[in-house]
Amino acid sequence: MKFVDRKEDISRIERVISYSESTLTIIYGRRRIGKSRLIKEVVGTKGVYFMADQSESIRQRELFASVISQKIPGFDAVIYPDWNTLFESLNHRIEDQMVICIDEFPYLVKSSPELPSVLQRIMDNKHTLNYHLILCGSAQQLMYGLVMNATDPLYGRADEILKIQPIPLKYMQEVLQCSAVETINEYSIWGGIPRYWELRLREKDLWHALERNVLSSQGILYEEPIRLFLDEMRDTVHSFTILSLIASGSHRLTEIAARMEKPATHLSAPLARLINLGYIERELPFGESIKNNKKSLYKIADPFINFYFSFVVPYRSFIEIEQTETVINLVKAQLPVFISHFWERICRKAIPHLEFNATKFKPAFRWWKTSKKNAETEIDIVAESLDGKSILLGECKWSDKKVNYVELKNKLVAQGQLLTFCQGKTIVPVLFLKEKVISKDVTILGPQDILNCMD
Repeated sequence: MKFVDRKEDISRIERVISYSESTLTIIYGRRRIGKSRLIKEVVGTKGVYFMADQSESIRQRELFASVISQKIPGFDAVIYPDWNTLFESLNHRIEDQMVICIDEFPYLVKSSPELPSVLQRIMDNKHTLNYHLILCGSAQQLMYGLVMNATDPLYGRADEILKIQPIPLKYMQEVLQCSAVETINEYSIWGGIPRYWELRLREKDLWHALERNVLSSQGILYEEPIRLFLDEMRDTVHSFTILSLIASGSHRLTEIAARMEKPATHLSAPLARLINLGYIERELPFGESIKNNKKSLYKIADPFINFYFSFVVPYRSFIEIEQTETVINLVKAQLPVFISHFWERICRKAIPHLEFNATKFKPAFRWWKTSKKNAETEIDIVAESLDGKSILLGECKWSDKKVNYVELKNKLVAQGQLLTFCQGKTIVPVLFLKEKVISKDVTILGPQDILNCMD
C-alpha cells in the first residue's frame, strides 16, 4: 500500500531532527498503526533504525551493534558489557550527526530496566552528543509514562512527543478507489489502521477480506484484540468482558457492572484505561456536564474493535467449526444497522468542518431523554453555532429506502421547539442521507459531502 497522510507527523519529526543540538523524540501508538513505516519514511538511509525484540539484553546489544555497523563499519567487533558503554562508544564513533531510532523500545526496557536512567544521563548532556534519538513503541501507557510521569527518568527530556493516530476516513477512498458509500462501509469495519487496509487490498472485495482475515479461526486478525491488549495490561479479561458487554447493548455503567457482578466503582480504572487507549468513548447528551455520570453512555470508539466484538465474539462457536458462510450471512443481515451507527458518528464529527447559511457550529452531540414510561426521545445531531444564536438539529439515515424529506425536516423542527436549549434560537434542520438528493425545502448532505468537508 502506498504511503498516505501523516503530513503533520512527518513535519514535526523532520523539524526536530534538523536542530543542530541533539534531540529526543518519543513516538507511540497502537500496534499496526504505521509507526515503523512513518519513521522509515522520514529517516530513510540517513540514520540507524533498530527493531528491538524480547531477547536478553546482551543479545539485544549485539543486534543493535550489528545494525549500527552498517553505518559505522566495525562497530559490532566489540562486545558491549552494558548500554552506557554502547551509547558512549557510539557517540565517539559518529563523525557527522545522524538519527538513531529504537523501535519497540519497551522490549529493551523489559530486559534492561536501567535503560531509561542510562538515557536520562545521556540526554542531560546532549550538548556533547552527535546524534538525534528516536524512541518508539506500541505499549502506549508505558511510552506515555516514560515522558509524562514525573517519577520516571526521561520525564521532561523529550523535544517532541507524537501519539500516532488512525488515518482519517477521507484517505480510504483514495486507497481503495471506491465510491463514497463504499468508503463509509469499509471504514466502519477496518477503521484507520494501515495494516488492516493492506490486508483488505489483497482481496477482491470486502466479504473475501473478512472471510480470510477476520471470520476464520486461521485469520490473521482473528485474535487481534488479545494481541493489542497484551501490549497494555497484564489482565485482559476485564477489558475483553467490558467490550463484549458494550457491543451487546450494555452502555451504562450500572448495566455493565450488574452483568459483571461487580461494584461500579471497581470499573473506573479499566474503563479509564480503555478510553485512554482509544478503544471506547464516553458519550453524554447535548448540554450535559461531563460530571454527570448518570447519563453517561459507553460506546466502542474504534471501528475494527467494534466490528470484532459485535460479530466475531458472538459467533465464535460457528467460526471455530468452520461455519463461515453462516457467519457471513448473519453479518450481512445486521451490517446495515451497524454501519448506520457509524454514519451518525462521523456526521457528528463533520459538523465543525461544515457551514450552514454562512454559520459555523461547535462540536456536535447526540441528545436523548428517557421518560417515566421508559420511552426514549432522541435527536441524532445537536450543535450550537459559534455565535450562540442558532441550533443545528440533524437526522441521519443509512438506508436505501426512500424517505419523506419534508416530513423529517418538520419533525426535527417540532422536536426542537419543545426543547429548552432551542428556545430563542434559530433552528437549522439538516438531513444526512445515504443517497444525496437536491431539495429546495431542506438541506441534505450525503456521504461524499462528509468526505469532502474532512479534506
